[in-house]
Amino acid sequence: MIIVQLSDLHVGSQFLPEVFETVVKEVNEINPDVIVITGDLTNEGLMKEYKKCKSLLTQFNTKKIITISGNHDYRNTGYLLFKKFFPFQTVNELDNDVVLVTVGTARPDRNNGEVGYRQNLWLERTMKKYDDKVKIVAMHHHLIPIPDTGSDQLTVVDAGDVLRTVLDTKVDVVLCGHKHRPWAWNFGKLTVVNAGAATSERVRGLFENTYNILTISNKKVQVDLKIVGGKRLPIDEIVNNYSQFGDE
Repeated sequence: MIIVQLSDLHVGSQFLPEVFETVVKEVNEINPDVIVITGDLTNEGLMKEYKKCKSLLTQFNTKKIITISGNHDYRNTGYLLFKKFFPFQTVNELDNDVVLVTVGTARPDRNNGEVGYRQNLWLERTMKKYDDKVKIVAMHHHLIPIPDTGSDQLTVVDAGDVLRTVLDTKVDVVLCGHKHRPWAWNFGKLTVVNAGAATSERVRGLFENTYNILTISNKKVQVDLKIVGGKRLPIDEIVNNYSQFGDE
């Protein structure tokens, strides 16, 4: 199974249409089973942005697109529009071996994220049902701070509770977006993967527009980073060869 993780499209004033065209071409060549978009599909949560984004996503050839709201999507009462344009399932049994569960971390007119006590309990109960599957949790906000993303980290405010849940229930991968910076933290069985910005002009430092490709075979998950219009490499390479000055 192949899953493509896109994040932070920011359709609106930050959006790069020519980059999106390249992303569509590359992703369709990969022919993924599923595309998951981990938030900030729009820049200001406006009706015109939602309409444009909905139209743009029809260019992808895939069996299923899973969307998650981000803090930008919830601006200007955009949380009402997100439900209208992108109805979603929280539990997605992708095949006999893989389940992907989405968690909402965006709150209206707040930049930081929160899972909340009730949703965290629900997540714990849900993930315990799937011990025979590869378990993936997807959310917008990053669960763990990422290097070179500034002092205002804006992680999930109840990250400690969520980390305990995903570790206790033996989740394999957590997919996050929000910080426009690709990264991965490994905790034995659990890997927390962050996506860069796929089509926003606001990339960090020397990084370019990127997205992630997950390949799942024999209940093992390989995560690759794809630079838009550039090379594909295991995401662990940017971690293992990390340099603050960007010469990785």
